[in-house]
Amino acid sequence: MDVQTLTFIFVGVTFAVYIGIAIWSRAGSTDECYVAGGGVSPLANGMATAADWMSAASFISMAGIISFVGRDGSVYLMGWTGGYVLLALLLAPYLRKFGKYTIPDFVGDRYYSNVARFVAVVCAIFVSFTYVAGQMRGVGIVFSRFLEVEITTGVLIGMTIVFFYAVLGGMKGITYTQVAQYCVLIFAFMVPAIFISILMTGNPVPQLGFGSVLADGSGTYLLDKLDNLSAELGFGAYTAGKKSTIDVFFITAALMIGTAGLPHVIVRFFTVPKVRDARLSAGYALVFIAILYTTAPAVASFARVNLIQTVNNAQYAETPQWFKNWEDTNLIAWVDKNKDGKIQYVAGKAFAGKPEFTAGRGESGERLLFNEVNGNGNELYIDRDIMVLANPEIAGLPAWVIALVAAGGLAAALSTAAGLLLVISASISHDLMKKIFLPTITDKQELMFARFSAALAISIAGYFGVYPPGFVAQVVAFAFGLAASSFFPVILMGIFSKRMNKEGAISGMITGLVFTAGYIIYFKFVNPSANKPENWWFGISPEGIGTLGMVFNFIVATTVSRLSPEPPKEVQALVDNIRIPQGAGSAYHHHQRKISG
Repeated sequence: MDVQTLTFIFVGVTFAVYIGIAIWSRAGSTDECYVAGGGVSPLANGMATAADWMSAASFISMAGIISFVGRDGSVYLMGWTGGYVLLALLLAPYLRKFGKYTIPDFVGDRYYSNVARFVAVVCAIFVSFTYVAGQMRGVGIVFSRFLEVEITTGVLIGMTIVFFYAVLGGMKGITYTQVAQYCVLIFAFMVPAIFISILMTGNPVPQLGFGSVLADGSGTYLLDKLDNLSAELGFGAYTAGKKSTIDVFFITAALMIGTAGLPHVIVRFFTVPKVRDARLSAGYALVFIAILYTTAPAVASFARVNLIQTVNNAQYAETPQWFKNWEDTNLIAWVDKNKDGKIQYVAGKAFAGKPEFTAGRGESGERLLFNEVNGNGNELYIDRDIMVLANPEIAGLPAWVIALVAAGGLAAALSTAAGLLLVISASISHDLMKKIFLPTITDKQELMFARFSAALAISIAGYFGVYPPGFVAQVVAFAFGLAASSFFPVILMGIFSKRMNKEGAISGMITGLVFTAGYIIYFKFVNPSANKPENWWFGISPEGIGTLGMVFNFIVATTVSRLSPEPPKEVQALVDNIRIPQGAGSAYHHHQRKISG
């Protein structure tokens, strides 16, 4: 059975499971729609959190970026996993005890202000849309290659599936769907990693194979081989860092702090029955996430070695079928600059212009031709987001493994997309409509607004999937920077500082979000030619600027709060009560009694 047929089967079966779960667990109330009724077990919630967390960036793009940049890619590993320590220790149990539906709900009540709530909604929507753009892009890439449709068509298919189970099932449906999606994605990531580790090093454990001797009898270690290959082609040594120390620090910190401030991750801890379960869920999630994250560097190295050995200096007529397959997706391109019929892959950009699809082929059989060809010797362009998906094909693994990876990539992208879309819909229906503009609406009407806003959010996310602002991991890194600079300070100070008031919170959020978004937009869209280390503030890249935005947020919020009236006594009592280790939701009820009494 060929790859496409197997992919249709695998993807079709998994999609049927997801839709079946959504129907079985359909949300019948706002409580089930927003927090799954608060009755999810810590183990299931940990698995769902891992799936919600391990997006297309983790599954598809993270190993891809590591395979191209080498050691500098470790910032994603350290940042995305380290953030869970902050989340488990500083935020999750306290937010669960507060007993609310969303982060804007916490901000609005803690800072006794609908203006603060509104600013938090804007931040949540901004962060979520930036993040979801990467997920829809990942969906389009998987569909375009394995189901042989245009990326746009693939995005539309993904939108339809997410719409069905996110809108119908709400958080309850999404939670149990994500449990299934975690099983699919982790199996799909580990199976080819184990296969390739055995083939290349003889070690069935990829994490150990990564540091093992190659099985070709040469006695050469895998990473030594990769360093030598990289040096021969003019790239820097794979194991050598190229980023400045300050940029590595700021990117890692932005990813860590952003993790602890992401609304779609935080809301998962509202779904467990008890405060204690929130911390336990974070522990389970970290274990489940570590399985993939400790494997990613090995997958990146395997893919890089196989790619170079398979493609570089090979006659195009003799290249494997996988290369020609990926050419058809417009995600690999080459131009035979010296007309020798061979593919030269060396350091430097292959092309200067934008790609143009051509119905025919070039003189040497090129599938894609470009307007402008750079003068250096590199003839090959490779989209970073294809490395994990193409890895089984490059290694010559069985067709069923290739199809499994396609199903896993879709599971990773769709699980996170659903969680993000729920955050957007809850922010609009609950925090804007219910809490600010239409406080008299019924639960049924609120649920209707939630589903309508989810449908609108999916449409906008689909547009960003077709026209993404960068490769998947980069787009997601921007979302983390925005979360770090807007949400993390206001949540942390809301839990641990009785003196922080609404004026400080509002000014801090606006400062962090505007500064970080402005920096990213300037260097990525307004003046991308200036996006170089010598032009960055203090040598900090757009991916790491969220850390500086967070610092500005803290400074502005603290200063403004000291120059303005302190919070009401009942709010200060609420802050004290949040940190008392009692039953879930007691802080909220205490708050309500204070107000009414």
